[in-house]
Amino acid sequence: MKSARLNRLFGVSGNCFDVAIDHGMFNERTFLSGIENMKTAIEVIANAAPDAIQLPPGTAPLLQAIPGKHRPALVLRTDIANIYGNPLPSQLFSEMIDRAVEQGVALDAACVVVNLLMLPDQPEVYRACVRNVNSLKRECEIYGMPLMVEPLVMQDNSKGAYMVDGTIDKILPLVRQAAELGADIIKADPCDNVEEYHRVVEIAQGLPVLVRGGGRVSDQEILIRTKQLMEQGARGIVYGRNVIQHNNPGGMTRALMAIVHDKASVEQASLHIG
Repeated sequence: MKSARLNRLFGVSGNCFDVAIDHGMFNERTFLSGIENMKTAIEVIANAAPDAIQLPPGTAPLLQAIPGKHRPALVLRTDIANIYGNPLPSQLFSEMIDRAVEQGVALDAACVVVNLLMLPDQPEVYRACVRNVNSLKRECEIYGMPLMVEPLVMQDNSKGAYMVDGTIDKILPLVRQAAELGADIIKADPCDNVEEYHRVVEIAQGLPVLVRGGGRVSDQEILIRTKQLMEQGARGIVYGRNVIQHNNPGGMTRALMAIVHDKASVEQASLHIG
């Protein structure tokens, strides 16, 4: 069943665009912009027909309630971390939902996703993430559920919350560890120099690498970056705020799908946005 679920997740091109709408799990007010009404947000994105939508267990049923057989596949978020708050809490954690894979099966998910966080001077958060991945791995094998691991290297932010660290020499070993722990799919940040991303793809040992979108940037920047990443060997993208906070989220979804699946140029993709 793992291969069947992967076939639901990846298009006939062999690539995948997963729209992340799981930001409410992280208890950060700024993450809620554009998704105040989850039913509407999910319907708008689903109508633009990405390959998948990434959701927590509480709002995943909104996607699965959409009638018909052509709705996007569900990628189930399985963990909660409190590393994005401003200011940061005095104690940080990464906690997994109960019986995550069973919940994924019950919700008809095509995949489950979990963080592997590397934060400065926070070994206990990293250790908790390793435990989370380990606890999911065997259950995923038993139930035939693909496991997406999200190795994220973070840096301190003087404003309080952690931010992405794009240093490739920090990204590479964490991506490799995710592969060694048994990931079926890697979801990794772009590195500072996009032209080096082929090294991330290589270190993943043949696993499909989906690139995380991060914070909101201009249309031109996200389209150009996506084109460069796909040309570097990425198998797709997992974008959230650059889609759901856009004034035309459906058009942006279609633009990115054109790049991911049809190898469209930036100019061709831009036509979908208007």
